[in-house]
Amino acid sequence: MRGDGDGWVVSSNGAAYWGRHGAAGLLLRAPRPDGTAAVLLQHRAAWSHQGGTWGLPGGARDSHETAEEAAIREAIEEAGLPPEQLTVRTTVVTAEVTGWSYTTVIADAEVLLDTVPNRESAELRWVAEDDVADLPLHPGFAASWARLREVAASIPLLADRQN
Repeated sequence: MRGDGDGWVVSSNGAAYWGRHGAAGLLLRAPRPDGTAAVLLQHRAAWSHQGGTWGLPGGARDSHETAEEAAIREAIEEAGLPPEQLTVRTTVVTAEVTGWSYTTVIADAEVLLDTVPNRESAELRWVAEDDVADLPLHPGFAASWARLREVAASIPLLADRQN
């Protein structure tokens, strides 16, 4: 079922932004075997806006959703992630123009979760934080990655409680 958020917002300078009520994405972290953090990235399908680039699972917010709700819904839809295994740590508004914003929700999983890509993904991949900037990133994500990494570094990564 499609929500009421799908659609473009055009700013006063003519730039178009996806999400009638803004947009949100999930920056999901999990510990790698060596204890360092990996993040889940989505290689965007060629047909999509900025297709062929790497970014976060995410998309348009519906009018009734918080940024956290939208980011988790999109991660379920685009990556098949189990919501009960996601722990939201904080949110960061990473883009904003009059009448529109993009919020990145930083969350942790205790382990590298299996993923199931939908048609919007060419691939989903857990990537070491140090390797993210080496990929061809979606321009919006590229512009915010350094700030997001700094914020995430200030939050201890959840570890697998079973180990």
